[in-house]
Order: sequence, then C-alpha cells, then structure tokens
Amino acid sequence: MPETRDLEALICSSTPIVVVETNEEQPIVAQFMRLSLTLPRPFFQWTLTEGLRPLGIDRTGPDHSREPTDVLVDIKMSSEPGVYLLTDFHPFLEEAVHIRLLKDIALKQHLVNHTVVLISHALKIPPELERYCARFELAVPTREELMKLVLAETAAWSRERAGANIRTNRRMLNALVENLRGVPVGDAKRLARGALDDGAITDDDLPAIMKAKFELLNQDGVLSFEYDVSRFREVGGLQRLKQWLELRRPVFTGELDKPGLDPPKGVLLLGVQGCGKSLAAKAVAGSWQVPLMRLDFGTLYNKFHGETERNLRESLRMAEVMEPCVLWIDEIEKGIGSDGMDGGTSRRVLGTLLTWLAEHERRVFIVATANDIESLPPELLRKGRLDEVFFVDLPDETTRRTIVEIHLAKRALANSGIDAERVATACEGFSGSELEQLVVASLYTAHAAQSEPTTEMLLEEAARTRPLSVVMAERISRLRAWAKNRTVPAH
Repeated sequence: MPETRDLEALICSSTPIVVVETNEEQPIVAQFMRLSLTLPRPFFQWTLTEGLRPLGIDRTGPDHSREPTDVLVDIKMSSEPGVYLLTDFHPFLEEAVHIRLLKDIALKQHLVNHTVVLISHALKIPPELERYCARFELAVPTREELMKLVLAETAAWSRERAGANIRTNRRMLNALVENLRGVPVGDAKRLARGALDDGAITDDDLPAIMKAKFELLNQDGVLSFEYDVSRFREVGGLQRLKQWLELRRPVFTGELDKPGLDPPKGVLLLGVQGCGKSLAAKAVAGSWQVPLMRLDFGTLYNKFHGETERNLRESLRMAEVMEPCVLWIDEIEKGIGSDGMDGGTSRRVLGTLLTWLAEHERRVFIVATANDIESLPPELLRKGRLDEVFFVDLPDETTRRTIVEIHLAKRALANSGIDAERVATACEGFSGSELEQLVVASLYTAHAAQSEPTTEMLLEEAARTRPLSVVMAERISRLRAWAKNRTVPAH
C-alpha cells in the first residue's frame, strides 16, 4: 500500500519523533503492525492502562512501565533500537520532565535508532521538540473507495433485512459519496449507515450527512455551519447574478466535466445594506445543494501573534475538506481592511487569503459580501482572485413587488387581497429587508386591531418609515456612483 510505504520511509529516515493526529487509532496501529513484519526493529505500544508491551501481543495485567515518566526513561535507557507507539500521550506533553526526556531520546537518535510515535486525536507539540518531529497523516478514502464502502453498507443492510432493497438512484448514490469525501473510513461508515437507516437514500438525507461531517471535522469551531439555506426562488431580483451562477453550477457540482472549464472560485457582492447580499450567499448553497460554511472574522482574530493567520489557514483547510461547499465571508472588509493599528495582522490575513485564492484547486466557492468598498484592498478586487464583483443595488419597482409577494407568501398572506403593486410603487428607495419589515409591522398592526393585514396598513407603515437610502443618502449615492462603471449589476 502506498500509505504504508510512505510510513516506512519516514521510520527509516532516522526521524526521532513521528506525530500522528487522528481519531482512527486502530487503522494507524494496523499499519505499524504490517511494518513490524518487515522492518528489523522491535515495535512496542504504550497506553496508560496497559503500559508498554510488544506491539500486537496481549498480556494480562499492567506492565511495569505504565507511568508516562517510566516509559520515557525506559526508552532513553534502552540500548536496542526500537519503534515505540505512545497512544494518547497528549495530556503529558505539557510537563517539563517529559519534554526533556523526549528531547534526550531525540538527541541520542544517532547513537540508538529509536523512533517515538505519538498517536492521539490532537497533539500540541512543545516548541522545544518541533525540530525533531515529522507529521504523518492517514490518507482519507478516495471517491472509488467510498463508493465501494457505500455499496458494501447497502449490501449489509439488505442482508440484515432478508434481501430488502435500498430505494435510491445513481444520482443520489453519487451525491452521498461526494458528501462523504474528506472523512476517515470509520466515520464514513457511520455516516453511510445513518443515511441507510430508513431504507432509502434521498435528498433529505444530505443535510444531515453534511451537518454530521462538519461536526466531526470542525474541532476548533472557527467556521460555522449554516442550516437555514434559502433557494433563489426566495430571493427577489438579482437576475444577472442568478444567470451567472446557473451557467457555472454544472461545473462546480461535478455534473459537467469538460477539460478547460475550471470550477468557479467565487464572487464579491458589494452593495447597499439590506438588499439581499447575505440571502444570496445562502441561496447559492441552497440552489447548488452543497453545504454553506460561514467564516466569522470576529472568532478568527486572536491576540497572540500568528494565531489569527493559523485560524484562517485551518478554516480554509476545513472548507477544502467539506468540498463541494460555499464559503460565505460576511462583511469581509472588517477582517482585511486595515487602519494600521493592528500590528500588521490584517495585512498578514489578507496575504494568506490571497495566496489561497490564487492556488487552491478544490471546489470551494467563495461568496464575500461587503458594504464599504473604500476599506477593501485593491489586491482582492483584481480578476483571478475572485471571478466577478457584483453590485447589489436598491430594488427597482418590479423587484420590490416580487419581494413583497415573497414575504406575504411566507406568512400565509398570498391570498389576503393585499395589493403588492401599490405597495411596491409607494416604497421607492426601500431595501429588501425594509420591505420585509413592512409586512411584519402590518401583522402587528392587524393583531392590535383584531383584523387581517390590509394594503392600507402597509402603505401607512411605509409613509412612517425613513429608509436607509434617505437616512444615509450621501453615503449610498457615493457607493452607487463608484459601482456604476466598476462592477457588474446583480439585478
């Protein structure tokens, strides 16, 4: 197996400490078992409950080297080369005596060919030991391996139920396999079994699979998984944006595989507040039927030097594992716009993001939203980083009518007799969110009057409202003037 050969090369390269971060302990131990049959060195495994013992040999009663200090002393004092698997050693890596003992073992490696393998779900290596360590990652199953896994689980489900068949089709099987990519074999089996429980693989199974996969992988909690994903039929206007996205959907989702057509990278949505930028981000994921990840710069930033950039790299890596997915960066200017007072952190974050945008090849579609164009660095706006910059303007009368109708329908008022056209005509300059609040306010007014909402109630509420286009008229005018010849209209 290629993975076993890579591990063998690492062990034979005289690396003192090998670090393996994984929740799949049994598969990695099995790989070392296979290596122990070919390499001319004894292999040992240590656990806190059973102590140190030859790998693969079970004995009753704990070994005398059960304490972490004792096992490190034994390894240090041994004159015979060996490979030592220390499983779940992470709680003991913060103690000075253990750090020193591991360093002593590493410094003697040229005299005694010891290899210490640290295996745990998470390992924070002390800085003193980093230079002596090499990391090894278990490869996740390929698409072909995942398809075999799903088919095997389907056959097992049928055998347990006297030959009953799973209700599905090729499209749904492919969709399930796509959503299992990036997780270890054990987790993939559990997720597949969960999808098969009801005897069918349908579109309804995919959100639960996406959620479970995200929770398995998102250990740091920097990204959030958005569950309220809209469809474009719930978004009024934005016709050019919708057409642009529909042209690229088959390539991004994998339905169309044509040489020369690379998956789209993403878009920047610039515009007036409340005009549907965030809703559009949700609608992209809902229409493409892929998970929506949200990156919040508020949780990304850390007071310690270098931690913010590390958090961003981990978030982008997590998004790659969740492919295909949409990564929504809301109000991006707040994270990468710099006033020169942050010690250069925002510039380093920008550099990390730009490098990833230029180099990544995974199906991660960025939807970045911004309200303040003046705070955005010019490097982000050039073609090649993102595919297009769309301007989301205040809705015209036709779009306002559509938005009012959408919100009336969502509140079971589609047949209430409210004249959406009259409301739209009276609400020039209103944003989509302000139109929604008109409908909400009319419900409260109707409840107080113990009646049903009417057109007049909405018109009276509109007359009392001062929309943002009036309150912030100068600022919005400057934004619209800047965008006129520099961006693509989303409507």
